[in-house]
Amino acid sequence: MTRALALLFAALTMLSGAGPAQAEAFDMRDIMGGGPSFRGGGGGGGGSPIQRNTVSFPANYAPGTVVISTGERRLYLVLGNGQALSYGIGVGRDGFRWSGTHRISAKREWPSWTPPSQMLRRRPDLPHHMAGGVENPLGARAMYLGSTLYRIHGSNEPETIGQAVSSGCFRMTNEDVTDLYSRVSVGTTVVVKNN
Repeated sequence: MTRALALLFAALTMLSGAGPAQAEAFDMRDIMGGGPSFRGGGGGGGGSPIQRNTVSFPANYAPGTVVISTGERRLYLVLGNGQALSYGIGVGRDGFRWSGTHRISAKREWPSWTPPSQMLRRRPDLPHHMAGGVENPLGARAMYLGSTLYRIHGSNEPETIGQAVSSGCFRMTNEDVTDLYSRVSVGTTVVVKNN
């Protein structure tokens, strides 16, 4: 394994034309995950400005329910016994916030992204399709909400967590969305409160 990594490093260095000084600055973890430039899920990608933690939470939701408070810019995964996991999220900007109850209808790892036609009309500079990967704006994971255009998804821009910046989707850091993804299933109830 070590030899294979050394060969990969040597090949990348030769292909990039990097000199010795550049090669020393190169961090193999950037390719394999976890280095300073890595923006993937599951351990890399910059921390959230709002740390995930366990909080007291009203007992009027069944354990396993996801409750999103757009005003607080928090997503809560109800644990039961008056507790929930609290995650920081980015929410819809003015004019794009919504409320309602849906279920997670699909889950995808490293999802591809096809901007809806409404978004392309507003932003004709966007690509019409992007394959999944570290550059994709949906990040490491996506959970689709019913038949809506909205998702709970990762983001390669952790600085947007806690902000109102999206077109109605809910952004999480790749680390947090990967954690949530592992805890919920298709059919999970998601309650969005625009307060």
